[in-house]
Amino acid sequence: MPLETQMLGGFAMSYDFDLFVIGGGSGGVRCARIAGGHGARVAVAESRHWGGTCVNLGCVPKKLLVQASEYGDLARDARGFGWNAEPGTHDWGRLIAAKDREIARLNGAYARTLGNAGVTMFEGRARLEDAHTVVLEPGPLDPDFAPKRLTAERIVIATGSSPERQADIEGHELAIVSDDAFHLADRPQRVTILGGGYIGIEFAGIFAGLGSDVQLVYRQDLPLRGFDEDLRTALAEAVAARGITVHAGRTISRIRRQDGGYSVTLDDGRSWATDLVFFAVGRSPNVAGLGLERAGVETTAHGRIVVDGHGETSCPGIFAIGDVTNRMNLTPVAIAEGHRLADRLYGPGPRDWSFDTTPKAVFFSPPLASVGLTEAEAAARGPADIYLTRFTPMRHTLSGRDRRTVMKLVVDHASQVVVGAHMLGDDTPEMMQALAIAVTAGLTKQDFDRTIGLHPTSAEEFVTLRTLTRTTA
Repeated sequence: MPLETQMLGGFAMSYDFDLFVIGGGSGGVRCARIAGGHGARVAVAESRHWGGTCVNLGCVPKKLLVQASEYGDLARDARGFGWNAEPGTHDWGRLIAAKDREIARLNGAYARTLGNAGVTMFEGRARLEDAHTVVLEPGPLDPDFAPKRLTAERIVIATGSSPERQADIEGHELAIVSDDAFHLADRPQRVTILGGGYIGIEFAGIFAGLGSDVQLVYRQDLPLRGFDEDLRTALAEAVAARGITVHAGRTISRIRRQDGGYSVTLDDGRSWATDLVFFAVGRSPNVAGLGLERAGVETTAHGRIVVDGHGETSCPGIFAIGDVTNRMNLTPVAIAEGHRLADRLYGPGPRDWSFDTTPKAVFFSPPLASVGLTEAEAAARGPADIYLTRFTPMRHTLSGRDRRTVMKLVVDHASQVVVGAHMLGDDTPEMMQALAIAVTAGLTKQDFDRTIGLHPTSAEEFVTLRTLTRTTA
């Protein structure tokens, strides 16, 4: 159990709480809930919305929009199977209203989860006054919140991140970011997106699927820097097949108002008219106004809170988890970090989490997902055997849609352990979760080979890949 007092100058100092969590997102809520379950006196402060970015302005609403964008294609696909189906028209307002109802339900679920764990909740904006004192002030969630000053033996910062704007672009203030996209009153017919990462790719697919004309601009030759090169190439082909116009190796130099919309000019001088400019150029840790300097919490030049292997900052007793540390910015990672920290501080000890084999997915249409090492990463460690296949999935042999599936295994040549799995195609994220178990367990290519396939599925290809594509030097 945590100490409720601390010796200070020979006197016992009591705290209001054992643990105070700043931020009611996925990581902060998990940390608070688990710590409370271990018997700690825990409080959480959230100033904007329970559930954080993932529930309100990220993973959950984004996937709902992705799913909405696919129904028109499914209607067109149905013709190949004998259905007299037509896509019809889409009602953006109805979609956003339905999305908002689901998010409100999840907000309530997060609050109930904390309450059931005995966690004290504050709907105010928190900042540090010193290493053990938190000042709470009114925030957007409750503008009438009564200011408070509270103390805690330990403090966890789990404030997440926010989308960046490309401030060096003339007219950058005219663009929106992902936070804004979930609340647009109407769907724009002409959309220009800057950024070839997760968010840019996913929203390009959303708008294109719902009927917008999409121009996608990114600096790299291929989208999704950091993913396997074969997957990046396959995605570039899928983006083109989706009807999205790509401007690779370019950036926007100027945005101006024009005829009720905007004029966008690239760095090579090309320009066009658009109804919306959307920046998807990365995210920055939410550290402004937290008072980190008062407690001596070290940050980098880009605002990332520096932590050690246990999540502890430069100030003993203050910890940070999730996107605010800008390490592996994925919701399940923040949840695992919060759970592990609570177990270590108040439980029997931390569980063993395999962060190196964290799977990741991009919900384009078709989606792609990955776990483990890319071919380049594996090759840097030694020779690797590569197994690669491309095919038209069964559904689209009848639908006639231009959609290919790409599947790839990366195998350490010496040990034959499967160190990476990569895929683009229908149902990819659902398959990748199971493959992540295999890669985490260190299974070999022979383990895959002796597994009987489930027929007829795309997934069976992962256990029937027999022909070696290449071995890296």
